[in-house]
Amino acid sequence: MEGGNVGARTQVRTGIACAGNWIVDRVKLIDRLPRTGMLGNIISEAPGTGGSSFNVLADLARLGAGFPLVGVGMIGKDIAGDYVRKICRDLRIDSRAVQRTDKAATSYTDVMTDAGTGERTFYHCRGANALFGPEHVPVVRLKCRIFHLGYLLLLDRMDGPDRKFGTVAARLLESVRAAGIKTSVDVVSEESDRFCRIVPASLRHTDYLILNEIEAGRTTGIKVRKSSGRLDVRALERSIDALHELGDMEMVCVHMPEGACVRFRDGRRLARGALDLPKGYIAGTVGAGDAFCAGMLYGLHEGWDAGECLKLGACAAAACLRHPSATEGVGALRAVLKLSEKYPEKPAPLA
Repeated sequence: MEGGNVGARTQVRTGIACAGNWIVDRVKLIDRLPRTGMLGNIISEAPGTGGSSFNVLADLARLGAGFPLVGVGMIGKDIAGDYVRKICRDLRIDSRAVQRTDKAATSYTDVMTDAGTGERTFYHCRGANALFGPEHVPVVRLKCRIFHLGYLLLLDRMDGPDRKFGTVAARLLESVRAAGIKTSVDVVSEESDRFCRIVPASLRHTDYLILNEIEAGRTTGIKVRKSSGRLDVRALERSIDALHELGDMEMVCVHMPEGACVRFRDGRRLARGALDLPKGYIAGTVGAGDAFCAGMLYGLHEGWDAGECLKLGACAAAACLRHPSATEGVGALRAVLKLSEKYPEKPAPLA
């Protein structure tokens, strides 16, 4: 894939840059999620990677990506920031564009994971991520093929208004696209009405949109699950179509526990089921969406067809689920793909 500024010498781009949230997760495994005023016991606690940028890059590195991995963001001048830099060195992630500040602490999240169900609850400190703005992204120096920005709705300055483009993030994505780089975005799961106010502006400057079914529903205002919790297939289809109408994207991918669906700009669709994992397999669900995203971006970077991209996304998510942290369950590409031989695929969520 080729790109570059107009009038500049054509260059062959390679690699994936991830910008946005850099978070240290404090992962706590508890015996149960207590009701208000009740006690829950912490079984174990460990630090881990957190945030879209950190998790996606760590997963790509663990898969053994043979192309450059570049981090862009903001962390504090503190012990947590030192931890971020150490993990990047260990995984050979280029973190020179992850800048440090003494004006805020490194962002962190207390992740409470129920040992019985794998369900999690998050308590988040925005920290240095709230200071991250477009001036911290070295667009003219980026040599990557894909630029991934996440999470929208959790980057205070990027989510701010812009008179011409709608949001600051949308302005940044437009400049990245103008440099000849494919753009990808992800959003955070939250209960608010901000989706329809903030997310659509960025979609007009996005090539690859990868998000879960709840985020898709909240962005479009279409409920994709029935009151019973079951997937509403027709509503999901309408939601995917509505996302495409919000922007000129090459691909929209919506993933969910049942599987994932892709729709392309020309209207073509493809769906694959998630791996049917046995009872007791799931150690934690934190990071599974980022692992799926990493698998998709890996395949897109390498020019794989959509079915193989979806397969790797499903396998990477399944690998993530076997560990309570966000990324440590993901391993080498060949081993991760072998999970599809061990566990059958569920029926595709869309026919």
